[in-house]
Amino acid sequence: MTVSPLIWGITIVVILALLAFDYFFHIRKAHVPTLKEAAFWSGLYVGIAIIFGILVLVFGGSAMGSEYFAGYITEKALSVDNLFVFLIIIASFRVPREDQQKVLLFGIVFALIARTGFIFLGAALINSFAWVFYAFGLILLLTAGNLLKPEPEHGSEEDNFIIRLARRFFHTTDHYDGDKLFTMENGKKVLTPMLLVMVAIGGTDILFALDSIPAIFGLTQNVYVVFTATAFSLMGLRQLYFLIDGLLDRLIYLSYGLAAILAFIGVKLILHALHENNLPFINSGQPVPVFEITTGLSLTVIIGALVVTVVASLLSKSGKAQTAINNARRHAVCYLDLGYTADPAERERIYNALLEEVQQIEEMDPKYRNKAKDVEAIRTEVAEAHRQHAEYLAR
Repeated sequence: MTVSPLIWGITIVVILALLAFDYFFHIRKAHVPTLKEAAFWSGLYVGIAIIFGILVLVFGGSAMGSEYFAGYITEKALSVDNLFVFLIIIASFRVPREDQQKVLLFGIVFALIARTGFIFLGAALINSFAWVFYAFGLILLLTAGNLLKPEPEHGSEEDNFIIRLARRFFHTTDHYDGDKLFTMENGKKVLTPMLLVMVAIGGTDILFALDSIPAIFGLTQNVYVVFTATAFSLMGLRQLYFLIDGLLDRLIYLSYGLAAILAFIGVKLILHALHENNLPFINSGQPVPVFEITTGLSLTVIIGALVVTVVASLLSKSGKAQTAINNARRHAVCYLDLGYTADPAERERIYNALLEEVQQIEEMDPKYRNKAKDVEAIRTEVAEAHRQHAEYLAR
């Protein structure tokens, strides 16, 4: 189905309006969103995406509607996986809790811009060179393989090459000044860590686009569907971050589910490439008669893989133990970091969450509890958090 310029224009205006609304009504005043606020807005953005998908289904037909939902679900799952990396970057730069929303919104806007560029580039390549399907398929298969590898210990994102260059050639400071990108220090205008963390997230977004765009092109070559599914999957990602913050570690099998989805789409792309083959060294340049995977089958596999891995993660005792231990460490560190937040209520919330996690850890089977790395270091941090809280109450 060909989408008219009018529909394209209306869609872009709606997306820009949602981003502007997010900024002017939520981000301008720095604050820590409550669980209720995060849940409401996350649900609203998912609802908007579903309503849009129904409109595509009604006016574009069942094939176009199915492609949109398959693309949206895949991109949303990949976006959740991206939140793991955002969490690491934000933690390594010690971004104050009140200012994390601005960083995340920048990441979403930059991701949308970067992915839009990749979408039109990918569409141009596909229209000109059928062999691009082979390349996209191999990229996804390699990405799926990398997801199955054991994760290395994450170093500080502040060691990013671009960050090192920025610190070498520009005046920078290690101190935040609210959510300002520049501040004055010793009479000189300097870059704050807020700008540096945005650069780190922006660079990461470009890497994310390298696997997310081939993935959705494996489900549909309709540029309008690719763009809208990608855009709506990014909407509400900021609120989702605060809603599932602390539960991300619980999804210990998510990488396996994503690996299965990307590998499946990679195979689908290669089969499609064989079907459209014009490379002279494959079947003498003639199309190869192969089984082509339908959109309906793709949607079934995507949903099935996500349901199985999410349910398995939530039921896993190892996952529960890992979540409690990682969250206890994170909340102890946040409580001890006086730059984390200036909101007493937020600090009290962090301490109460730490108490609940310590209780969960004490009640769990030792064989799961003892699997954690740096157990003694975690105990030391938790004990120091208890000590400082006792001093705070005694004032």
